[in-house]
Amino acid sequence: MPDDDDIANLIARTALADRTAFRALYSASSEKLFGTLLRILKNRSDAEDALQDVYVKIWRRAGSYRADRAAGMTWLISIARNHAIDRLRTARPERTGLDFADEIADTAATPEQATLAGDQRRVIDLCLGELAPEHASAVRAAYIEGFSYAELAGHFDINLNTMRTWLRRSLLKLRECLER
Repeated sequence: MPDDDDIANLIARTALADRTAFRALYSASSEKLFGTLLRILKNRSDAEDALQDVYVKIWRRAGSYRADRAAGMTWLISIARNHAIDRLRTARPERTGLDFADEIADTAATPEQATLAGDQRRVIDLCLGELAPEHASAVRAAYIEGFSYAELAGHFDINLNTMRTWLRRSLLKLRECLER
């Protein structure tokens, strides 16, 4: 087995389009790269196909190899490993539609929950009906529609502190009503 300096030299000569060096590189590294591909792909035929693709990439990318960044065999193995992982990703079928429908949680209310919610809504509406119309409207705007106290004070043309008092007293009345 050639050492890393020999592999690095073969890669450098391959970058210069030296076919003899490329053949020697193939002979020196193909068993190791095939083993790497087979371990990842777990299928001999797929690993053989991938090995061809890997050597095409090596031929094209040999000029980008830098001996000061990685050992020659390490660089070759990383190309093979990345290629095998890419093959696995593209071979995985896309899951769409009904393929994963069983994994989607049903967030709709159960009939029992819908009935309870409807009952609670009716009780709250009855309690809101016991408030002065403008106070009930302010409570709905603040706690259902999300208006701020300042926006409500401007809308009802009253002082901000008065609006706070309206809402606080209205909530206390609602709590009394709901506790009955």
